[in-house]
Amino acid sequence: MSSFLFTIASFIVALAILIAVHEFGHFWVARKLGVKVLRFSIGFGKPLLSFRGRAPASEASPGEQLTEADLGTEYVLAAIPLGGYVKMLDEREGDVPSRYLDRAFNRQSVAVRSAIVVAGPLFNFLFALLAFWFIGVYGDTGTRPWIGQVDETTLAAQAGFSADDEILSVGGTRTPTWETAVYTLLSDASSGDDVLVNVRDASGTERTRILPGGQLLTLAEDGRLLERIGLSPKRPIIEPVIGQVVAGEAAESAGIQAGDRVLSIDGQAVNSWAQLVEYIQKHPGSLVTMEISRAGVQQAVQLIVGQLKRGDQTVGRIGAGPEVPEGLFDDYRVEVRYGPLEAVTMAAAKTGDMSLFMLKMLGRMLTGEISVRNLSGPISIAQTAGRTASFGLTQFLKFLALVSISLGVLNLLPVPILDGGHLFYFAIEAIKGSPVSEVAQAFGQRIGMAILLGLMTLAFYVDITRLFNS
Repeated sequence: MSSFLFTIASFIVALAILIAVHEFGHFWVARKLGVKVLRFSIGFGKPLLSFRGRAPASEASPGEQLTEADLGTEYVLAAIPLGGYVKMLDEREGDVPSRYLDRAFNRQSVAVRSAIVVAGPLFNFLFALLAFWFIGVYGDTGTRPWIGQVDETTLAAQAGFSADDEILSVGGTRTPTWETAVYTLLSDASSGDDVLVNVRDASGTERTRILPGGQLLTLAEDGRLLERIGLSPKRPIIEPVIGQVVAGEAAESAGIQAGDRVLSIDGQAVNSWAQLVEYIQKHPGSLVTMEISRAGVQQAVQLIVGQLKRGDQTVGRIGAGPEVPEGLFDDYRVEVRYGPLEAVTMAAAKTGDMSLFMLKMLGRMLTGEISVRNLSGPISIAQTAGRTASFGLTQFLKFLALVSISLGVLNLLPVPILDGGHLFYFAIEAIKGSPVSEVAQAFGQRIGMAILLGLMTLAFYVDITRLFNS
């Protein structure tokens, strides 16, 4: 399967899972509370597949004409996989036989209707919790939170960080992997308070570094906080030995072979693969001379560096990859595994922390503290779905958990047409003792639709801009 088709397939699978989880929340709670469900649909538009569940015993009198309410729930997979819905028996959407009035959604108490509505987002959070629990019990391999070189001009250097520091905790939260350190620091940075980072330095001594909150707020952009403050993970040194050559590109055309060791380029000694890549990327289209060693014999090779467009820049490439010794990355990886009970606490804390973090980010976007470039639209989500799926089940589950939390948070916002908007109406009804008028609800629906369309348009714009500048 091509990369594009794999990405599309991964995106559709992700959408189907998350939509099903959300709508199943509404469906399950409605059934449990006695509300009759007419249709459970994943997707909108023309049905591609549909079937009916077992019909319950009809409450119709002998000879009385049967209605949709007398049939079993219809399960639908529709053509447009951008959402879903649960259709319940409701007098506002059609005539309801008198025998089923007590099972109509609109006849239920505010508490019952609120429980049904909140169940969708709640199931999104529960799915994330289960996903994190499974990952915790199954085991997750991540990058060791080991700091590489620290530029003296950065905030990290001013705070006392140095090469070979290993991050042990951020703000009191244990950080066994680099990924955990990034998420925790991003979350803590959004408060504006100073952040305490505990590290173990190269001598094995534990120390505390303090990152000033005021400066962190100005740097937490595009999820690249650690990079902006000057922290990057330590990488193993890869020798400048050719491991593979891409057919038809500059390296193959020049006669370079797997196993060749690059000694120098244009007279500059080459001591690592990273150094070679840096030089090549800075010289697109140039004629360069490489001194290589092949089977102990040194020779000079000339080649014209290829060119690759990267955003608004052109970088060089020769079409060669490094030879990576087996076990080279072992010291730089860590496996994190929890017991079943411990994993419950971890998963609940992570789900809660990520939910609060997303709320903070939304708030900061609305107030203009951070750029809307942090938004991710369908294109970015599809790309991430394909990339994480290619890395395996654990990474794909992490992606699903984070998107599920996003859906839960967004759906609880008090925007008409979303679940949070319905809950807002129910709260008003509980206070005033009567439902919000249909005119007011219709007006709110139009406002909510306009907000959602505006948000989707903005997300698409950010996606497209990001795509052309990547």
